[in-house]
Amino acid sequence: MKDALTIHRALLGGETRHEIVLLPYGIATADELPEALGLPAERCLVTRVYTCEALYRGEFRGDRFLAGAVVCAGRQPHPDAVRREVGARQARPARADSVNAVTEYAAGLVSPLLLPPAMPLLIDRRILEERSPDDVVYTPTGEPSTALGIRLADLRALTSAKPCRLFPPPAPPALIIESPTHRQLTKRVDAVLGRPAPPPPRAEADPRV
Repeated sequence: MKDALTIHRALLGGETRHEIVLLPYGIATADELPEALGLPAERCLVTRVYTCEALYRGEFRGDRFLAGAVVCAGRQPHPDAVRREVGARQARPARADSVNAVTEYAAGLVSPLLLPPAMPLLIDRRILEERSPDDVVYTPTGEPSTALGIRLADLRALTSAKPCRLFPPPAPPALIIESPTHRQLTKRVDAVLGRPAPPPPRAEADPRV
């Protein structure tokens, strides 16, 4: 199984600057990285793995294949978003034994590095839009006691992950329209509480006068 030493050797071979961080306690999943490192979730990246069914049977990849999605810790893309981006007929979270066998990482602690070349890898576009390429982000290493620190630009270059929209855009703020009934109720509450009534709106002078 791949671990921190596997990743460290590969990055040393490519002369990529990085750090292997010893965690204060063992973690069971990558979603625990922010608490273990004392960092915001936006600095800690996890790789969700999905089992996808090929759109057409008989493809060179077979009827089923695994795909990964790199997102901030604590976030879970909807399978339909992954299915759409990899062109599959169906996608669902992969079973732990499948993740272990194909990625050679412990399920829940999958690193985005050193994944099989035939495994599609996506990355949430907002990570690239909201962070500087020189920002250091942290990922799991396949083992519970360590994490990898690496520049976002280097991670992007080494994985060739496809940037895409894995989450719907945030909803616009609700438009609150004050009704006459609401204004009357507010006046009654102000009267009961003894609050002074707001001054009436000032009439603007007619510039034609």
